[in-house]
Amino acid sequence: MKKLSLKWKLTLLYTLFATLLTFIILTVLLYLGSGSILASTQNQLKERVYEGFDLFDMKNGILRVDSDFSDVEGGVYLSAYDASGALLSGRIPYGFSSSIAVLEDTVQTAKLGGSTWYIFDASSSLRDYGTIRIRGICSVSALEEELRLLIRLALILLPLSILLSAVLCFSLVRRTLRPVYKITQTAREICEKKDLSRRISLKGGRDEITTLAETFDTMLAQLEDAFERQKQFTSDVSHELRTPLAVILSQCDDLLGDPHLSPEERASVKTIQDRTRTLTRLVSQLLFLSRTDQNRQVLTLEPLDLSLITKSVAEEQELFASGKNITLEAEIQENIFIQGDETLLIRLWMNLIENAVSYTQEGGCVQVGLSKEGKTVTGYVKDNGMGISKEDLPKIWQRFYRADTSRTDSSHSGLGLSMVQWIVQAHGGTIHAESTKGEGSLFLFTLPAE
Repeated sequence: MKKLSLKWKLTLLYTLFATLLTFIILTVLLYLGSGSILASTQNQLKERVYEGFDLFDMKNGILRVDSDFSDVEGGVYLSAYDASGALLSGRIPYGFSSSIAVLEDTVQTAKLGGSTWYIFDASSSLRDYGTIRIRGICSVSALEEELRLLIRLALILLPLSILLSAVLCFSLVRRTLRPVYKITQTAREICEKKDLSRRISLKGGRDEITTLAETFDTMLAQLEDAFERQKQFTSDVSHELRTPLAVILSQCDDLLGDPHLSPEERASVKTIQDRTRTLTRLVSQLLFLSRTDQNRQVLTLEPLDLSLITKSVAEEQELFASGKNITLEAEIQENIFIQGDETLLIRLWMNLIENAVSYTQEGGCVQVGLSKEGKTVTGYVKDNGMGISKEDLPKIWQRFYRADTSRTDSSHSGLGLSMVQWIVQAHGGTIHAESTKGEGSLFLFTLPAE
């Protein structure tokens, strides 16, 4: 039951309820109907017996009986007896024994030869003749057959009613939940496409689900506005910071060119210069991510020799790695061409290699690889550094996230992997990370070949 959808759960519940209700109604109707039929038969039997007395009269001292007395009406047989018990007139059904004791003004039930009978006796005094007793007899077996027919009909109608209830319930539930499916589908598309401009736009009613959809639309509008303002703020701040940071770097270059600067002053200016360069790089990354969020980052696609680009970046980063006593090894297949943006692909390799070097201790090793198989180009950066825990691994693509801030330098902003992920996806590729705490990490990406 837990694995069933809400639609099927509601359908089953409604069907069970309808089935139970139908069963109760049929049971009550059969019970009341059978009782009503039997009571009606007994009343009819009594009325026929009492009406039979009107068919006797005395004429010239002779007892006369109307011919209608012998007719069987409504399945009731009438027979008349005198005071001594002799049969005067009437009919007795075949197979019925006249030895049944007389019990006046009371309906008796007797079973004879596999059949059940109702018997009613009544006496009346006829003037100038004396006492006449009339016995009415009717078969209950015929009534029982009618009841059995009703039961069989009920057993046929019950499955049909269950099936009809299930179909109607399923149709009703599906129609009722259709707006919920639309809400779910819209929410899924918003998550997959990261498009907060989408709206549910549910029309055609003022019920609770429509109100819920309108509330979601209002919330999405507010969220979209908040995110747009955040993106715009990030973009504006990044633009505004570039100029003063450039001025600070220029002033630092001028100060460091002054031969009269003391060693202490030169060291301070050098520190300011390094920190400003870090801020400049951070602002550049923020501006890049802001443009990607606003879909304003344009890819300039052209045929590129990715092997050559990878070698160039690896050679440049080898100097950076050697400064930390880290070995950089490259295994790059020749002549791998793709359609790509050269600036972004250079940034892709630089961020991955710098990230690996930042998380690798002195004396460690970073491996860079590039190969092609069929229509797929595979690149990787592998290190034997500190590694990433299973808890942190899904979070490394988040902006400003650093798995271990105490063991990385301050120039590592936590934005590099977010940029890498966007660059790979923008080129139609995929990227994932594998890591074991204390043993190192592997970043593997694939791109479509030219």
